[in-house]
This record gives sequence, structure tokens and C-alpha cells, in this order.
Amino acid sequence: MTTSRSIPRGPAKTRAAAREPRPAYECDACGHQPPKWVGRCPECGEWGSIVESTVTGPMAAGRVVSSRMPAEPARPIAEISATPARARPTGVTELDRVLGGGLVPGAVVLLAGEPGVGKSTLLLDVAQQWAAGAGSPSLVVSGEESVSQVRLRAERMGTLHERLYLAAESDLSAVLGHLDAVKPGLLVLDSVQTIATPGTEGVPGGVTQVRAVTAALVAVAKERGIATILVGHVTKDGQVAGPRVLEHLVDVVLHFEGDKHSSLRLVRGVKNRFGAADEVGCFEMHESGISSLPDPSGLFLTRSTEAVPGTCVTVAMEGRRALVTEVQALIGAAVPGSPRRTVSGLDSARLAMVLAVLQRRTDSLKLHDREVFAATVGGIRVVEPAADLAVALAVASGGLDLAVAPHLVAIGEVGLTGEVRRVGAVPRRLAEAARLGFTFALVPTGCGPDATGVRTKGIRVVEVANVRAALKWAARASAE
Repeated sequence: MTTSRSIPRGPAKTRAAAREPRPAYECDACGHQPPKWVGRCPECGEWGSIVESTVTGPMAAGRVVSSRMPAEPARPIAEISATPARARPTGVTELDRVLGGGLVPGAVVLLAGEPGVGKSTLLLDVAQQWAAGAGSPSLVVSGEESVSQVRLRAERMGTLHERLYLAAESDLSAVLGHLDAVKPGLLVLDSVQTIATPGTEGVPGGVTQVRAVTAALVAVAKERGIATILVGHVTKDGQVAGPRVLEHLVDVVLHFEGDKHSSLRLVRGVKNRFGAADEVGCFEMHESGISSLPDPSGLFLTRSTEAVPGTCVTVAMEGRRALVTEVQALIGAAVPGSPRRTVSGLDSARLAMVLAVLQRRTDSLKLHDREVFAATVGGIRVVEPAADLAVALAVASGGLDLAVAPHLVAIGEVGLTGEVRRVGAVPRRLAEAARLGFTFALVPTGCGPDATGVRTKGIRVVEVANVRAALKWAARASAE
């Protein structure tokens, strides 16, 4: 009878296998680490973005970390001064609104936006305002343009100042050297995807490089108390390019939005450790640069002396700001087959739903075979459900060739059964409409002054339960 014996493996061979590097893979677009190489990243869906990295055995196995004496002991929260974290105004009022009052020393802000939207123009103005009023120099480091190109833009904008410093660098060590020489209170880095550090693998703009550069700049900003603004690229779907950890490392994340064919620009807060994260700042692009728009509502209205069929005014909320916006609709002729439904500045899915409700819940509108075109005025994009009632009245006005009263605003979400549902911030919307001279408002049931307890002077508020009631009141207001 024979017995099988297992041959023991030597300890030296086992230790050598543990020290031997093992292959690992990482997505160069989002930082996801799949267990093996694949052609398409399962997290972000990018093709050809999986690259090989090296992870040694001790890192995977883990080590025991011993305690040490901290550099500064923990103190009761009441004994800690909040003065070093007070925000300092930048001089750009709309940006200060989004930031929560200004820039905090040591804070790191990530400003992302599409190419050509005006990020560099805005930040050059911020750097000049900081150099002129904050008492400390500001440093702009460009990794995409030469200093001469930035100088030409500054001359065109009128943002020349003796304490505004410029540098063109793509190496992180050189950027830190400029910080040692200038000692600025504000650092603008345009952009973080163009900066690389020699001690880290990967190409500039890759996940590893962006993560290492951002972590180093955050550490330097916290240590020296430098307010830092990083310019970031965006992907095709409008998200911040690079690893998701980039947004976690910084203190504030802002999105710079705008249509290249419109002068309106919006800075939208996404994350803010020092204030509200739902604020929106409005700017206007012009030949000499960019300027703040403290009252942008007039941009989204058509100043007409007489009422025109196919228009209705609503009040949209951008963050905490109420913007009076005009919605226009054009009803085309009947066509065979599938008619077109074209939108600009509105949600196409919500327009289709509103058209279906009007077709089903009203007797005089026949829209199933007619082309419908709907748009907003001024380049603003309105996607919130509170604009449904205004879209319905604009479509009905265009289809019936009856003009809605120019002093009327409509606020409310339309349901599939034709009911008008409640929306938020109705008193704030009504106050903005009354400030611009509107005297009649249609709101959902339960959103009037009797329900909210807030009465707006100079505007008559009528609660409507469904679309039919809204159409009747709109016709009555036009006749008055």
C-alpha cells in the first residue's frame, strides 16, 4: 500500500514569491481597478483606458502601524479660533456669492468647464482683483499658454497690476519654486491636467499624475495658507475629467457653464465646505472680458409692446436665485408621419409629456400630427418641473392663436392626469415676478398666500388645480 506525501514548500521560496511584484490594472480615465485587463472600463465605459500598474506584496498584505506623538494635541472645539478660516472677498461679486463670501486662505477650489467657455478669462480677473485689494500678490501659472499670450488677454481686459505674477510651467517642482519666490496669497493653476511630477508614473493628465499633483498642491495650500484655484477639464458628458478622488481632495467644486452662442455664463456650485452648495453666479461675456450680472432676469424676457401668441412667462430657480424666464412655443402645420418635437433650453421628455397631457385633457387642442417647437429666451436652460405649466400655456396659446396676458406668470408642475402639482420656493418666485412688474400669477393649489402665509404686494395670485382651470384663468387675464 502506497501513501501520498505532500512536499512542503520552503520558506525562502515563499518569501521571495511574496516580494515579487504582481501585475495590477487601473483605468486611466476614472481610476477604477479591475482584477484583470479588459478592453473597456466597467466603471466609466471608456475604451482602451486600462493600463498596467505595479502593486507589491507587502502593500496588499498590510502592515501594523504604531502610534506616535502628534505634532499638535487635540483641543476642545470652543478653544479653536475660526478667524483663519474667514472668507476674503475676491472682488468678483457673483463668484463670491457662489463661494459663500469669498476665498478662504488655504482652501482649494476646482473650477471645471468646457473649452472656450471663459474659465481663464474669469480667473485672470479674479487674480487681478485679489492683487489690487487683498494686500498680497497673486500668481497665475499657465500650463497651456505662454506668458505673452496671457499678457495679451490681460491687456485687453484691463487687468494689469504690479502684484499680479505670471508663469508658464508644466512641472510641479517649478510651480513650488515659484511659490517660494513670489509668496502669493492666491494661486491660479490653469490647468491641473497639464502639470506633472517626475516622481510619479504616467503621462500628464492621467489618473496617477492628476492625483499626485492635486494631493501635493492641497498639502502646500493648507501648510502655507494659500487660496488655490485649480482649473479642470471636463469629459464629453460634462463631468470633471480625472479620478473621482480629485473632487474629494479639494474643498470647493464649481462648474462653469454656458453656450458659446450666448453671452450668458453660469458658475454653479457642486461642493462647498464653507457655504451653500446650491448657489449660482451669473456672468456676461463681452469683447473686453467678463462681468458679473447681479440682476440677470431681464436677459430672459422679450420686451414686446403687445401680447404675442405662443409665449408665457415663468420663474425658474437656479440654486437659490429666482430668474424670470420666458418660454416660447410655435405650432407648425399638420404633417404626415411623425411630426417633429424640437426644443432649445428645455427638457424634450417633459415637453413630450406636456403635449400628451394637453392632447388628452383638453377638447380644442389637436397636437398629435403637428410640429411643435419650444424654446427659452436668452440662452438659459430650464429643466425643473416648475416650468411645465408655462410650457403648457405657451403651447396652448400658440395652438389656439390666443395671446397670454404679458403681465401673467405661471408656476407649477403638470402631472399625467392634468393636475398642477406643488413646487418649492413659490414665495421667492412671486417676489421676483412682482419686482419686475408682473401683476397676475397662476400657482398650484396649496401654494397661494393663504397656504404659505406670505403675501406679495402688487401681484394677484390664483391657485389652479389642473390644466383646464389654468387655461380658463389665462384667457380671463388676457381679457381684463
